[in-house]
Amino acid sequence: MKRALGPLRSEILAQQGAQARPAAARPFELVTIRLPVKLTFSALVLGLAFGIIAAGAALPPIMAEVAALVGGLWLRALQMTIIPLVASLLVLGLAQMMAAARAGAVARHFLILVFAVLIAGGVFTAIALPLLLGIFPIPGSAAAFLADVPPGEQAVPSVLDFLKSLIAPNIIAAAAETAMLPLTIFFALFAIAVSRLPADQSQRLLGLFHALGNAMLLIIGWVLWVAPVGVFALAFGVGLKSGGGAFAALGHYIAVVSAMGGIVLVLGYGVAITLGGVSLPRFAAAVLPAQAVALSTQSSLASLPAMLQSSSRLNVRPATAEFVLPLAVAIFRATSPAMNMAVALYVAALAGVEISPAVALVGILVALIISVGSVSLPGSISFVVSVGPIALAMGIPVEPLALLVAVEMVPDIMRTLSNVTMNVAVTSAVDRKAAEAREAS
Repeated sequence: MKRALGPLRSEILAQQGAQARPAAARPFELVTIRLPVKLTFSALVLGLAFGIIAAGAALPPIMAEVAALVGGLWLRALQMTIIPLVASLLVLGLAQMMAAARAGAVARHFLILVFAVLIAGGVFTAIALPLLLGIFPIPGSAAAFLADVPPGEQAVPSVLDFLKSLIAPNIIAAAAETAMLPLTIFFALFAIAVSRLPADQSQRLLGLFHALGNAMLLIIGWVLWVAPVGVFALAFGVGLKSGGGAFAALGHYIAVVSAMGGIVLVLGYGVAITLGGVSLPRFAAAVLPAQAVALSTQSSLASLPAMLQSSSRLNVRPATAEFVLPLAVAIFRATSPAMNMAVALYVAALAGVEISPAVALVGILVALIISVGSVSLPGSISFVVSVGPIALAMGIPVEPLALLVAVEMVPDIMRTLSNVTMNVAVTSAVDRKAAEAREAS
């Protein structure tokens, strides 16, 4: 299970005798949370199975009502943590990224590549996913996943509406209305402002958000710890309405979302070849051990030593690899905009919500900013923190996410594999850029 943001280099690379990385690259330490991921997935399968069986039996209506109540309460508990957790992680993540940008030219080259990759992934998904769903449409049985969506909540904001909503006159009211776009912009500006304060004031404010983030992580950890109960109740209702087609619908969802992560994986090879100057066979051979660790652990953090070895095989300077790779694990998750946008757009298609180019642009913007704060969180928490705000900003119902989080362990394999591959590719590109700069000087 992936841990939350913790000490990366100091506890992993110390065994190899490496020096600790600069303070700018060290992430804030958040609480470690272990979640019953496999049990939640089993609860999803059992809930669907019992729902399908119950559909053919004459059950008292009260059973379905109780299941809907339990599932609904768990969903609300999940939603109540989104805004404070996003606010705290966003401030901490952006503060950390700005500190890294001041660390030197290597860090700046890295951050430029990071933003280019993240934007490219989000834009590609916004274009490609609707086309993919046109070729492989969502199964009709998937409509049952919208059973608990209140009528009228999936209205698409017009272009003028979301342009007006960029700035909220009352940030408290915006939070009460879950207006994620103005909240995201406000906390991004707040993080920038905090970085410009005197050091003692900046540290006090960051300490406050650090404590807030830890508190919210504890709460959402408790909520997700009882996820098997909530997911079972929700899945039972879906099984009642959709029958065996629910399994086909989930399989379709997993395949489509994972395909968007696969594009990032391919892009990683492209970055290594075009920007890193590495041949395809050489890069593929060098990164394979790190990919094997990524597949077995589903953790970029656990894959860090293997990524360092892969960089060494590519003749990347140790000084570059030992700075860029831990920094990448701390603040860079290459698949976030691509795969999180894919989830949001999939739910939009499921709900019949038409996404205009302008609304898609809003989703990409929120996905880009939110990805900074959710790196290295456990998969289930990252899913809630990342996809929820995107869906809210785009006017997409969030209710189906409560069930989709139960199968996140499968797409998360593609997330980790692609992230690790891109980290090594970006490191090779940054090292080549640094070498060219040295030769030019």
